[in-house]
This record gives sequence, structure tokens and C-alpha cells, in this order.
Amino acid sequence: MPIYIVEGTTKDGLKVKEEIEAKDERAASMIMRRRGLKISKVKKKPKDISEVIPILKPKVKVKDVVVFTRQLSTMIDSGLPLIQALDALASQQDNPTFKQILMEIKADVESGSTFSDALKKFPKQFDHLYCNMVAAGEVGGILDTVLRRLAEYMEKAEKLKRKVKGAMAYPAIVLGISVVVLAIILIFVIPTFQKIFEQGGQALPLPTQMVINLSEFVKSYFLAIIGFFVILFMVLRRIYKTEKGALFFDKLFLKAPVFGILLKKVAVAKFTRTLGTLINSGVSIIDALNVASGTAGNKVVELTIQRVKASISEGRTIAQPLAESGIFPPMVVQMISVGETTGALSDMLVKIADFYDEEVDAAVDALTSMLEPMMIVFLGGTIGSIIIAMYLPIFQMAGAVGQ
Repeated sequence: MPIYIVEGTTKDGLKVKEEIEAKDERAASMIMRRRGLKISKVKKKPKDISEVIPILKPKVKVKDVVVFTRQLSTMIDSGLPLIQALDALASQQDNPTFKQILMEIKADVESGSTFSDALKKFPKQFDHLYCNMVAAGEVGGILDTVLRRLAEYMEKAEKLKRKVKGAMAYPAIVLGISVVVLAIILIFVIPTFQKIFEQGGQALPLPTQMVINLSEFVKSYFLAIIGFFVILFMVLRRIYKTEKGALFFDKLFLKAPVFGILLKKVAVAKFTRTLGTLINSGVSIIDALNVASGTAGNKVVELTIQRVKASISEGRTIAQPLAESGIFPPMVVQMISVGETTGALSDMLVKIADFYDEEVDAAVDALTSMLEPMMIVFLGGTIGSIIIAMYLPIFQMAGAVGQ
């Protein structure tokens, strides 16, 4: 609904200027009159530039949703009705995009919609997992508890995501810098040496000639090379979006010598925490597995979870298909099996997730400390080889002069 700026005076003669959300000017005036205000002016609030140009709209961050979830849990736990809590949180929200979303959710709940159904209209901010847990909380009458668990889950999931991004970012940055440095050397530095060697009129050593040929190739086809890699990236991205393509590349990633182990540990931590949190919040095991498969982020893991779901539907256990996948270590499978037998599956899953969060920490530290010298050796070795190749003719000339 649009926002109106209403100006007027109170019974005591004080001038007041307020912003109010209403259907139209008449509705805004009526609301303010009921509050005892004598209206002097009503005008529609001009749209912010971000409303006119959608790309300028501030994005809703995970942190915004986590803070909202935790605050809403506290308010409901204190006995505040859901609509009043949503109104209070919307009014104090600094992010205009998120504020508008919360106002729309509040309006839907006021009109008789359930909180979970109102959230489903905003899948980018409130995913399938969030909506399912809220729905279970509403049915079970433990919405405040479920919201608290959701906030904890989101914080830990975001922390895990940052760790993986950090592990991937370092080699990507170093590799990017290496490519830029090599391009500068080949395009600007090598041609200078080439002119000097041409003046000398001597036959060049093979390594030097190879570097000069590479320099000429890069200079001549620089834009074509960039275009090739851009097109290659776009093609691979499109293939990855297909079912078979995603399965092929995700299998490849899990088998990668350096990152494969890290990705497996992340998959275990993510799956166990998601499933454990959902079951603990009252979501049925089949629905929980459906949600967990959708948030897996890896096609191989997703298919494994689907096999687990089929196994349970046939009256079998969770542990067996996990063991067959080759992704989940024997220790994890055994702990899940014990959890199923003892009826403490959700607690066991959360314990596994906590353990593997620490394992991911250790894996990221080991990966960083291993990649650092490897990248330095790669960069130093490549640039060093080019420099030696370019100085070989100079050493030959010096040797000839010495004789």
C-alpha cells in the first residue's frame, strides 16, 4: 500500500506531521481523524529512486533475516501477538526493501492467512526450509522455539558458507593476479626485449623464441582469447544448469584432489544440520528430507537424499543409502544408525553437524596453508622461467664477447 504524509493539528493546537500507510488519501485522512487530528494537508509520499529503478533497491541480507527471526522469537515468547510483533519489527526496519516485505506479510496475516503462507510469497528471503519450519511451529504451537532454532541454524549455515567462500577466494585471487602479471609481461615487456634481440641479429635460443612466439600470439589475439574464455564460461554455466551437467560436474568436484575432501565435509555438515533442525522442530521425516535435498547445493548429495527418502518410504533405514553413496563416512553412518535405533536421531544429527563444522574449519586452514606455497611456487616459477628465457641471449652475447 502507498504511504501518505498527513499534516494537521491536535486538540491542544500542536502541529503534527506523520507518515501513514493507507489505501488512498481518504483512508489516510479517516485514520488520522480517528486519532483526534484536525487534517490540514494530505499528500502521497514521493517514491524513492530505488522504487523507480529496481536495480538500486537495497538487497535483503541474511543478517537482516536472522536478526528479524531472533527478535520475532523473543517478542512471541514474551506474549506479544504475531501481528503486533510484525508491525513493531517493520516500523524499526532500516532496510526499505525488507520493511515493505514485512508490511505485506503483516497485511496477509491480518487478512486471515497463516504466517507460513504469507512468507511463501517471498522465496528469495524466506526459503523452503524457513517456511516449512514456521508451518511446523504454527501447527505445534511452538513458533517462538522454532524461530529461535531457525535463527541459530541460519547463523551457523552462513558461517559455514563464509568458510567455503574464503577457502575458494584465496587461490582464485592469486590465480587472477598471476594471469594479469603474465599478460602485462607478454604484451608490454617481451616486445621490448624482442626489439633488442632483432638489432643484435643473432639466432635466439629455443626457450627465448618460444616466449617471443607466445607474446606475439597473445598480442595478436588478445580480444579473441578473452572472448573464448567468456564464451567457454557461459557454455559451462549453461551445461551446469542441466540435470546431467550438474551431476557430471558435482561428481567431478567431489573427486577433486584438493577441494573434494572439503566439499564432502561441507555436504555432511549441511545435510545433518538441516535434517536435524527440521526434525527437532516437528517437521515429518519425509518433508524434512525433501527440504534437505533442495538445500544440498550438490546434485550427487541431492540424489543420495532422494534415495534415503525412498528407503524410508519402503520401511527401511536412513543409514543404508547413506553408506552406499560413498560421500558419508562410516562414522557418520554409524552415528545416524544409532540415532535411529535409540529414537534420538535429531540430537545425533546436530552433534554430527557440530563436529563437521570443526572439521571444515580444520580443512580450510590446512587447504590455505597448503595452497599458499603452491601458488607462490607456481607464480614465481612461471615468471622466473620467462625472465631466464629472455636473458639467455644476453648471456650468450656476453660469453661471445668474453672469448
